[in-house]
Amino acid sequence: MKALEAVEKQEEIPPTEHPMDDVLRMDRIPHIWCPGCGIGLAVTAFVNALEKMQVDLDKVCVVSGIGCTGRVAGYIKTDSFHTTHGRALPFATGLKLGNPDLKIVVFSGDGDIVSIGGNHFIHAARRNIDILVICVNNFIYAMTGGQVAPTTPRSAYTTTSPFGNFETPSNIPQLAESAGAVYVARWTSLHMRRLTQSIIEGFQKPGFSMVEVISPCAMYYSRINKLGLGIDMMKFYHDNSVIKHGEPTENLDIGFQSQIIVGKFVDRERPTFSELYKGWKKEVKTVKRES
Repeated sequence: MKALEAVEKQEEIPPTEHPMDDVLRMDRIPHIWCPGCGIGLAVTAFVNALEKMQVDLDKVCVVSGIGCTGRVAGYIKTDSFHTTHGRALPFATGLKLGNPDLKIVVFSGDGDIVSIGGNHFIHAARRNIDILVICVNNFIYAMTGGQVAPTTPRSAYTTTSPFGNFETPSNIPQLAESAGAVYVARWTSLHMRRLTQSIIEGFQKPGFSMVEVISPCAMYYSRINKLGLGIDMMKFYHDNSVIKHGEPTENLDIGFQSQIIVGKFVDRERPTFSELYKGWKKEVKTVKRES
C-alpha cells in the first residue's frame, strides 16, 4: 500500500520544465544523433549562448544543410530552414539580404560546408555577409555511410579509404581567413564554456564569422579507426588540445590522432556586404544628381 501511495503521489507531481524548453523544440526530442556524438554538445553551447545574450528568437534564423549536423535546424525553436546539400550559405545569404535585421546562423557539418558547399563558403566570406557559421567537423561523411571527407586526416580509415586516406585535408580556419572571414575560432565539443563564448563573440561580430567545432563520431570515424567510444575521443581532446589564441591559421592542420590547436585565431574589422551596398547606393545617387 505504501508503494502504491508513493506512485500515486509521483503521478500528481507536474512534469519539470526542461531548462532549454524556450529554445529547443521539445516535441522533437529525443534527437536522432548517435550515442557518443558531439553535435548535441555543440547545440547546447549554441543554446547557452542565445540565453546568455537574451536574444529575441524572432530575430534569429538557423539554416542547415544535409548531413548529421544538418538536422540541427529542426530542433531549434526559431525560424529554421533545412536546405539542400551544400546550399545552406547561399540560402542564408538570401535571407540576410531579404531582411537585414535578422541574425542568420548556419549550423552544418564539414562535408556540407567545405566540400559541396565550399565555393559558397569562400564567396560568403569574401563578401563578408553578416552570418555566423558553426561548422561541426567530425572528419567524415557520417550520415551517408562513413566515406572520406575533405577534412579526413591523412592515414585515417573510412569506408572509401580502406587502406587509409592519402589526401591532404582541408584546414577550415585557414580557408575562412584567406577568404575574408572577420572572426575565426576553433574548439572541441569538450570545451563547452569556451565554445559558448566564441559563439557569442561570433554572433555579435558584424560580418562573416566562423566557429569550427571538432566533434567525435563514435559510430563511424572512431569505430573504423578503433579509437574507442565517444568518451574516449573526449579524453583524447582533453589530453591533446592546446589553446593558442592568435596562432597563424596556416599552422592549424589536424593530423591523425595528433595535437589539436584550438582558440580564437582571427578577430578583425572589415566593412560588411550590407555596409558596402549602402555606400554604393549613395555614390550612385550622388553621381546621378551631379550628371
